[in-house]
Amino acid sequence: MDFSNLSIAVLLPCYNEANSIAGVVLEFRKALPSAQIYVYDNNSTDETAQQAILAGAIVVPSPRQGKGNVVRQMFSDIEADIYLMADGDGTYDAAKAPVLIEKLLTDRLDMVVGTRKDVKQDAGRKGHAFGNAIFNRIYRFAFGNDFSDIFSGFRAFNRRFAKSFPAESPGFEIETEMSVHASVLRLPVAEIECDYGRRGEGSESKLSTFRDGFKILRMIGTLLKETRPFIFFGAISAVIFATSLIFIVPVLIEYFQTGLVERAPSWVLGMTLVLAGMMTFTAGMILDSLARSRAEQKRIFYLSIAPSRGEGYTHGLRNVLERRDDEIETQGIKSRKSKGK
Repeated sequence: MDFSNLSIAVLLPCYNEANSIAGVVLEFRKALPSAQIYVYDNNSTDETAQQAILAGAIVVPSPRQGKGNVVRQMFSDIEADIYLMADGDGTYDAAKAPVLIEKLLTDRLDMVVGTRKDVKQDAGRKGHAFGNAIFNRIYRFAFGNDFSDIFSGFRAFNRRFAKSFPAESPGFEIETEMSVHASVLRLPVAEIECDYGRRGEGSESKLSTFRDGFKILRMIGTLLKETRPFIFFGAISAVIFATSLIFIVPVLIEYFQTGLVERAPSWVLGMTLVLAGMMTFTAGMILDSLARSRAEQKRIFYLSIAPSRGEGYTHGLRNVLERRDDEIETQGIKSRKSKGK
């Protein structure tokens, strides 16, 4: 498929990837000759920036530490028709980039995720593989079956997705937030399985199994509370009600047997928990209505961004930058005419 009439940006967030970044840039240049390749250097202490420049990439400093912060800056800075994001460690197959983009354009999707084949071979770190499986199960239970690999960093987006994505996560939770954003707005997405390689010698994973695992779990909980509050508070309410029964049932049994209530504190505590459960359930119902309203507003904002799925670009239409310049020029002409009147 011809991508020459498309503005494609390859985005590579990097932190201390001097050993691999040059090869990654060259591989993406080979796969997508017409693309602009951006390396966002997130305070690297090695020669990541120098190696990327020598390989022909555009290097942009990103001072706020954390992958999520880098992604937020990338999506804010770059104007393109298609965005393709990958890591700078060389674990993703750059040759699959055209396949992801073609899928994005042909099926008129907003995001295509390159799922990681044999992800259990991630540098032999079984903790990562176990956490990956658990979190994907939690995600499918909470948000649906749109994705089988929510942690993949190899993704293609159209402009509408990139510009409507809030990017609140500061760190490695960012891929999870992207997936939730698509699931909540019910955006058209797809997955393509891609080879997932091992890191090169001298390259170390920046992901901590327990620290970042806890952050991801906290992010899933936060996003569940914000987007599915009825499920979140309903589960808490169910736990509170179940706990209240531990105190209430023995007192009721004793009352029906003897006609006396000798453990009044247990009864008071149990009824207090019942009230707390009812209040939590009510809060969940109210917040669910607010969440639906918020989702509607996000959808309206998403729709306000001009679509850029490449519907006609391969037939000679101009890219988004040229169209934007024409819009600015047209607005200027209209303004001068109105002043002339």
